[in-house]
Amino acid sequence: MGTLRITGGELKGRIIRFAEGSLEIRPPMDRMRESVFSILGDITGSYIADIFAGSGIFSFEALSRGALSALCIEKDKAKIAALKKNAMLLGVSLKALAIPAEVFIKRASESFNLIFMDPPFPYKFKNELLSSIAQSNLLTTNGRLVFHFPQEDTLLDNVTGLKLLTTRKYGRSCINIYQRI
Repeated sequence: MGTLRITGGELKGRIIRFAEGSLEIRPPMDRMRESVFSILGDITGSYIADIFAGSGIFSFEALSRGALSALCIEKDKAKIAALKKNAMLLGVSLKALAIPAEVFIKRASESFNLIFMDPPFPYKFKNELLSSIAQSNLLTTNGRLVFHFPQEDTLLDNVTGLKLLTTRKYGRSCINIYQRI
């Protein structure tokens, strides 16, 4: 069982516990999360999708900072159980679905103001996921997509329907933030 600290908002300092499960969890660093939310600015009232949610830390950070709801997509059922337990303990509105990300992106009918995408670093189809999201209705107009990836990968800058707003590096990790146009 691992732990992470929420870095901002009304739940700042609260701890979440996550099941390490059979699949690797590589939670984003505190410094990186603080920086991302600083770049995003006020997210009050946002609807969040956290794809490849893992520990769900991005969702908990967003809820702590005023997001209305969060939907976590994670295929590992042990991690889903931990997500639901943390949401209950923190008293926040979080829904978690045990479904592969690729299936969710193809089937989803709802739209979100903010999507966090954090596939495992060895995952080979990051650009395909990016294109799938761009072609779907998952992001609202002007909605933003935060994509976490390793620096040795190259993520597309130009994707029809999305504008790259910024790229940031944090050690081996990179974040691209796109906006729906």
